[in-house]
Amino acid sequence: MNLLITGGAGFIGTNFVKRQLKHNPLRISKIVVLDKLTYSGSVENFSQDERRLFEFVEGDICNSVLMSRLVKGADFIVNFAAESHVDRSISNATEFVQTNIVGTQVLLDSCRKNGIEKFLQVSTDEVYGSIDAGSWTEDYPLLPNSPYSASKAGADLLVRAYGNTFGFHTNITRCSNNYGPYQFPEKVIPLFVTNLILGGKLPIYGNGANIRDWLHVEDHCRGIELVLQGGKKGDIYNIGGGTELNNLQLAQKILTILGSDESQLEFVADRLGHDLRYSVNIDKIKSELGFSPRIDFEDGLKKTVDFYTENRLWWSSKR
Repeated sequence: MNLLITGGAGFIGTNFVKRQLKHNPLRISKIVVLDKLTYSGSVENFSQDERRLFEFVEGDICNSVLMSRLVKGADFIVNFAAESHVDRSISNATEFVQTNIVGTQVLLDSCRKNGIEKFLQVSTDEVYGSIDAGSWTEDYPLLPNSPYSASKAGADLLVRAYGNTFGFHTNITRCSNNYGPYQFPEKVIPLFVTNLILGGKLPIYGNGANIRDWLHVEDHCRGIELVLQGGKKGDIYNIGGGTELNNLQLAQKILTILGSDESQLEFVADRLGHDLRYSVNIDKIKSELGFSPRIDFEDGLKKTVDFYTENRLWWSSKR
């Protein structure tokens, strides 16, 4: 099986590629990694030994000529390529619409024309909006509240429509907040950790009451693999970690790990349209594909902090 991984030099894509190179759970014969190498993607995430095990192509999923060429040689495609930072989407939504919606459409057209066996779209729980209590199932209405989540919802709808219209196998996965190594330091956990390492403050939006469910990137990648292996044609699968924390609780855990105290907290103006709570129901992927998160949040967070502590050279140029 030949696998094309788009956005494979970003945070989740990097970890997914590394898992395939190390364990090869999908029994892949060839891996092609495409990435535009915007600010948050880097081939330096991979060692020289790892680089020898896959083909890397620098390029944009909006490039229809390039995508048609790459797709021709693939059996399965996993699309990680996306602009993903909510604050940036509030400042300028254009790149989010271009990459997340137009890019996905270009990629789907290439799949349709080249008879691709399976296409998996990596999405987010943010497409559901905000939920005060309970958890979203996969059939919950899409009610995105930011330009980022709206662009991901638009991409999801295109994937569903192409699968239904043209009959090829598509799946969508919607994950909760990921954490782990190689995450760009604009995201909350690496931002907090690197700020503390540099002697700075932890910026807390509003009163810190916004709640997120945390999923280690390794568990997320394993969930994607299960969907690739056994996901039903056209189906959507939520992938969650089962650890809900508000932002203040998260900050306090990081302060404790790094031996700091709450004097390092700094409460700042809240984000526009800030969703209060995300929570996905993962009963479907549990019952159908046998998924459940394996990495304990306390252990995963400690190892993530250790990664940023031990790899200052990796992130210092990215801030």
